[in-house]
Amino acid sequence: MTRLLSAAGAIAVAGALALGTAPAAQAAPKPAAKPTSVHIKGPDLPDTLIVDPGDGARLFDTLLAEVDWMATAKPQTVAPKADKLGPKYTLTVVAKTVPLQVYDLYPMAAGGPRAHRPANQPSGKKADGWFYGRLTMSETLRLSGVPLKPKPDVVNGGIGGGVGEDIKVADLDPVAGVNGFLSRMRELLLLNGAVLIVILFGLAGIAFLIRRRV
Repeated sequence: MTRLLSAAGAIAVAGALALGTAPAAQAAPKPAAKPTSVHIKGPDLPDTLIVDPGDGARLFDTLLAEVDWMATAKPQTVAPKADKLGPKYTLTVVAKTVPLQVYDLYPMAAGGPRAHRPANQPSGKKADGWFYGRLTMSETLRLSGVPLKPKPDVVNGGIGGGVGEDIKVADLDPVAGVNGFLSRMRELLLLNGAVLIVILFGLAGIAFLIRRRV
């Protein structure tokens, strides 16, 4: 009888533990949704621009990189004056049909691009924050379809000078660049050496003539 009661107690304890751990398993966090497109709205855009990997994986990744880092970043600056911001372009990061993040970009702001993370985010409320935008912001938006003036001189990492364009591997090969530099240096040294020899022969000739006259 004692053994029977012990076995029943063990079964009851096991059942309680199973029930206690079941909700925890159900409450496990879901993996973050992967962005599938970026929507752009602006004052000079009649319709919403939608950029997805079908427009080019590199362009989509570059556009996403302009704002994705702000999701967990701390604000970097205070809100600039409204008359110093220029046109606003609102970017919404979307996973299929579900908005994930919303940001306001100001590529023409005085003193450099600025970005704003509104407090009300689709994924939940966050601290309202202003950030210094990347120098590539204007060119990235332009390549995405926003009517902005080209600014290839402020491009970093190939955007604007590389997105949508073919770049020769030799142009990016550091070994080839070093070899070319050494080749030019060798030519310069040979030229300097030739000039030095001519000068030495000239000095020797002048010294010989002076010695004969003396």
